[in-house]
Amino acid sequence: MSVSAQAAPLKTQNARRRPFLNGEAITALFFILPSMIGFIAFYAVPAVRGLMISFTNWDLLRDPKYIGFQNYTNLIQDAEFLNALKVTVYYVVLNIPLQTLLALVIAVMMHRLTQSMLIRSIIILPWLMPPVVVGLLWLWLLDPALGVINSWITGMGLPMIPFLNLPKFAMPSIAMINIWQYVGYTALLIFAGLQSIPGSVYEAASIDGASESRMFWRITVPLLRPVLVFVVVTSVIGSFQIFDTIAITTKGGPVNATKVINWLIYGTAFERFKMGYATAISVVLFLILVVVSIIQMRLSRANESDM
Repeated sequence: MSVSAQAAPLKTQNARRRPFLNGEAITALFFILPSMIGFIAFYAVPAVRGLMISFTNWDLLRDPKYIGFQNYTNLIQDAEFLNALKVTVYYVVLNIPLQTLLALVIAVMMHRLTQSMLIRSIIILPWLMPPVVVGLLWLWLLDPALGVINSWITGMGLPMIPFLNLPKFAMPSIAMINIWQYVGYTALLIFAGLQSIPGSVYEAASIDGASESRMFWRITVPLLRPVLVFVVVTSVIGSFQIFDTIAITTKGGPVNATKVINWLIYGTAFERFKMGYATAISVVLFLILVVVSIIQMRLSRANESDM
């Protein structure tokens, strides 16, 4: 028997006897530890604590009183919660399709026409601005009396539009503000996905006589699916949690037209002092986001690749 044949079983035995916490594992844990501590302290522990509070009646002044599933039972019959859920879904439907479509168009134009770093920097500027600053900026731009946009509208002989003061205009205006802020960031994500598609695929399709539109729908969109799935899932999660823009511009009005779930949670907890009920709403929102994300990833086959 050769020496290599005798050494093979010895290597296998040594690999089996190798301790779990060897030098490399300890080094890896050392680098992971700060993030793990932050995750446990600021995410895991508050999440578990919030779940416990959701089963209580707590007004922040007296000790919590355990009431079981009463908060969740009340949610089913709460017209205010159902309206907030409907308003939030309406905002998501207004925001996500248009934002994704515009981002896709911008990304394709950058990929085909220019890949200038200056253009990319300008496009991402709104995303770099704090949401509070964005809200204040658009609150001034859309002001009925002093806003620049209404000045342009009236200057063209059209009637003034109270964008944030009428129920039928308020939520579309909020969606427009957030599309303006996040479409550049979304476009850059899609642009990065476009750069990962091999040029040889387009060359082969062009030789076969495929048109631009056919290559876009048959090559670009299928190969962009992992990026598009990521963009849509994260955008939906973020849209369900909209708060800053509402807090700065409409504060849930007019007539609850923009009273989304996060604004309801805030008001229930810190204005009505029903911390247990507000936490129950937060838990339900978390479950909704989990279910929606799973459905999106299943329907879009997020774990498969067409590359």
